[in-house]
Amino acid sequence: MVDQDDEIPAEFGGENETAPEPGTLAAGIGVIKAHVKTLPRAPGVYRMIDAKGDVIYVGKARFLRNRVGSYTQTPRLTTRLMRMVSATASMEFVVTGSEAEALLLESNLIKKFRPRFNVMLKDDKSFPYILIRRDHPWPQLVKHRGARQAGGDYFGPFASAGAVNRTLYALQRAFPLRSCSDAIFANRTRPCLQYQIKRCTAPCTNYISHDEYEALVGEVRDFLSGRSRQVQETLSQRMEAASAELDFERAAVFRDRIKALTQIQSHQSINNLDIDEADVFALHAQGAQACIQVFFLRGGQNLGNRPYFSNLGADTDEGEALASLIGQFYTSRPPPKLILVSHALPETDLLESALSLDRNYRVKIIRPQRGPRADLMTLALQNAREALARRAAESSAQRKLLEGLAALFGLAEMPERIEVYDNSHIQGSDAVGAMIVAGPEGFVKNSYRKFNIRTAGVESGDGKSITPGDDYGMMREVFTRRFARALKEDPDRSKGQWPDLVVIDGGAGQLAQAQQVLADLGISELCIVSIAKGPDRNAGRERFFAPGREPFSLEPRDPLLYFLQRLRDEAHRFAIGTHRDRRSRAITNSPLDEVAGVGSARKRALLLHFGSARAVAAAKLVDLEAVPGISRTVARKVYDHFHDGG
Repeated sequence: MVDQDDEIPAEFGGENETAPEPGTLAAGIGVIKAHVKTLPRAPGVYRMIDAKGDVIYVGKARFLRNRVGSYTQTPRLTTRLMRMVSATASMEFVVTGSEAEALLLESNLIKKFRPRFNVMLKDDKSFPYILIRRDHPWPQLVKHRGARQAGGDYFGPFASAGAVNRTLYALQRAFPLRSCSDAIFANRTRPCLQYQIKRCTAPCTNYISHDEYEALVGEVRDFLSGRSRQVQETLSQRMEAASAELDFERAAVFRDRIKALTQIQSHQSINNLDIDEADVFALHAQGAQACIQVFFLRGGQNLGNRPYFSNLGADTDEGEALASLIGQFYTSRPPPKLILVSHALPETDLLESALSLDRNYRVKIIRPQRGPRADLMTLALQNAREALARRAAESSAQRKLLEGLAALFGLAEMPERIEVYDNSHIQGSDAVGAMIVAGPEGFVKNSYRKFNIRTAGVESGDGKSITPGDDYGMMREVFTRRFARALKEDPDRSKGQWPDLVVIDGGAGQLAQAQQVLADLGISELCIVSIAKGPDRNAGRERFFAPGREPFSLEPRDPLLYFLQRLRDEAHRFAIGTHRDRRSRAITNSPLDEVAGVGSARKRALLLHFGSARAVAAAKLVDLEAVPGISRTVARKVYDHFHDGG
C-alpha cells in the first residue's frame, strides 16, 4: 500500500462561485484546500477544529502538505473521515524538526485536547513507584506517585497502590529501613514501636552504624533491580554462619528476612522468562470496543497488570490504534528498554525512535511469535478478552439501571450524566461540598469536583455569609458555583458539562434550596431529586423527593434503590474524604506558613530555636535576628507580620 505522505496531492482548483453550506463535506474540503496551499513539505502536527473551536482531530505527518492534502481526495475517505472533514471549520499546524518529534507532540496533544475522532486511552492515572530517597543521610523507603524528582532511586511502575503496599510491607520485614518522616526522625530520642517489632533498625537513635545502614540500602536496591537471587544467597550464607556460631537469634532474623523476600517473589515471579525490563501490550477488540492489557515486568519480576479501554471506529486498524495508544501511554512516563506488542505496528522504527529520544538507551518494540514471550502474550490477550467481556456485562447491567431511572423520574431518555451532591463538616468547620459523576460506564472519577465552602462564617463579596453548620447555605453556595460556571463555559449545553439528572443527599429542604438557586440562574428543565435517609437512618427505607410529586419510597429489594444508595454512598465517601484532607491540612498548618519569604528550612530553624509558633510571634526583633539562618531582612518580615508592621 502506498503511503499517503509520499503521494503528490491533486492540483487544487479554483473557488466555487457559491460558498458551500457550513458543516458539509464540501465546506470541510474547502477549508483544507485553503490551508494546503501554504503548507511546507516538512514534518509536523496538524489539528482539525470545528465551528465551536474544539479540537476534533490531531494527526502527525512526515510531509504536512501531502498528508493534509490527502483529506481532499473524497473517493479515498472512509465514512469516519468524511464526518471528520465535514466538521472541520479551521486548522492549526506545528512544524517539527523530525517525524519522531511530531509523533511525540501528537501524543501529547491527543492527551491534552482529547479529540473525539482520535483513538484515546480512557484511563491514564499515574502509576505508583517504590522510592529510595537520597536527599537525607539516612535514606527512606516510601511509596511515590507523581512526577519524579532528583535525589532518589525509583523502582516500578507497579500496577496498583495495593501491589506497592504489599511489596513495601514485605520489604520492611526483610530490610528494616526507616519509614518515618524527616520531622519525626529528627525529634526521636528513643526507638519507636517499629524498632520493637523489628521493622526498623532505629537509625534515629544511632542503634545502627551508617555503614551498616547503607549496606541494607544497597541490598534493597539490588533486590528491586533484579538481583534478588544474589541477595537471597547472601542472606542464606549469613543465616548458616550465624547458626554455626550458635547465634540462633541472629539466624532467626535472617530466616525471617528470607521468608519476606520469598513472599514478594511468590506474588511477582514469572517462570521461564528471561526478561529484565519490559512492558507488554495486548489488544483485544470486540466491535467498536477494545481492551488493552498492560503488564509491567521489572527486574525479572511481574509488578502487576492494568486494563485500559478505548472506543475504536469501525474502520480503524487495530495495529494503528495500538501504536497510537502506546504513544499516549508514554507521554508522562519513561518507557522500558523492551516493549512487547500483540499486533504488528505501522512505522515501528519511527515509534522506537520517538520513544528513545532523550534516553540513554534504545527502546525496542517486538511482536513475539514463539517461545516463552509468545506464551506471555497469549496470557495477556486472554486477560484483555476477559476484561472486555466483564466490562460489556457491567455496561449492559448499568444501562438497564439507567433506563430504570429514566422511567422512575420521568426522563425522556436514559441519563448519560448523573451528578450527586453531598456536604461534609464538623460543627461547621472545614466545610466542603462534593460532586460525583456517574454514567453508562460507571463512576467518572476524573469529573468529580470538590467545593471548599468560602462563605462559612465569613462575609463574602456580596455581603452574604453562611452560619457554620448551615447545610442549606452550603447547598446554595455549591449549586451557585457549579451552575454559574456551567452557564459561562457551556451556555448551549453542547460540551457535555450539563447533567441529565441531579441527585442531592438530603430531604425536601435541600431540594428547595437547590431549586431556588436554579431558578435564580434562569435554569429550567433540569431533573433534580433528593434522597433522604429513612427513619433512624435505616438503609432501605429512604424517601425520595422530586418537584411536582409526593415523597415516595422504593421496595427494599428494588435494584434501583440499591443503585441510588450506591450513588449516594459514593458522594458521601468523597465528601468525607475531602473534608478529612482539608482538616488534616488545617491541623498541620502553622502561622509561619503565611509569612512571606519563610520557607520550610527557615520555619524549621525558627521552631527549633523558639519551640513554638506562638513563641516566634511573641519574640523581639533582636531575638529573631539571633536565629541561625535568619537574616536581618527575614527577621524584620517575621516581626512585622506578627506586629502589624510595627
